Amino acid sequence: MPDLDQVLAELKILVSEVGSFIQTESSSFDKNAIQLKGLNDLVSYVDKTAESMLVEGLSNLLPEAGFITEEGTATHEEESYKWIIDPLDGTTNFVHGLPVYGISVALIHQKEIVLGLVYELNRTECFYALSHSPAYCNDQIIKVSETSDLGGSLLATGFPYHNFQSLGKYLSMLDSFMQRTHGLRRLGSAAVDLAYVACGRFEGFFEYNLNPWDVAAGAFIVQRAGGIVTDFKGEDNFIFGGEIVAGNSIHAQMLKVIQQHW
Repeated sequence: MPDLDQVLAELKILVSEVGSFIQTESSSFDKNAIQLKGLNDLVSYVDKTAESMLVEGLSNLLPEAGFITEEGTATHEEESYKWIIDPLDGTTNFVHGLPVYGISVALIHQKEIVLGLVYELNRTECFYALSHSPAYCNDQIIKVSETSDLGGSLLATGFPYHNFQSLGKYLSMLDSFMQRTHGLRRLGSAAVDLAYVACGRFEGFFEYNLNPWDVAAGAFIVQRAGGIVTDFKGEDNFIFGGEIVAGNSIHAQMLKVIQQHW
């Protein structure tokens, strides 16, 4: 077992360096540099370079670990340790100059996440947790909100952008939540949404059509901050299953609404 505290300390330095690169590029980014991986699925040299920097740094930090990455810089299936990384979660925000995006890094051992970090670049907030620690933001312990009523909650979600098969069910779900909560927000970065659940800014977050690199780190931080995370069935297949419900004590209330429509 690697020394996770030391790994985390060095990881913070690495993501800070990668974050500096991303922010430097943001000031002069040319939208002509955008490429399409699929319908409305954007990528740029910034994502790819940031991922290469992370992979190189993490390979030096933990040579025995493999990778599950968004841009496919490196993928290995046999290692017991794997890094799950999104070098720029919120790419669409980034390319349009919207200041909500971040870096997401998780370390999984066998099937258990043991480290999660989400670095929101524009507020320079670093959220992180280890399997033996509470959750933190910039070295301050964070916890989920104490609001226990759905009616007093603020929720976050994401909109489908390429797979619209379940759009009708999703819109009916939004209808219910709009009438039963303080409101819904769509920031455009699942990793940031989850970090904000962990520190109590949102009471809950739900979305479908997600990938492991979108949610692995943030979901783990929510759990270490005292929150509950499941898939739409209320089970634990939220990292690789494509759907997630994360929340404080209102999680069961959220799940009930979701299951009425899903």
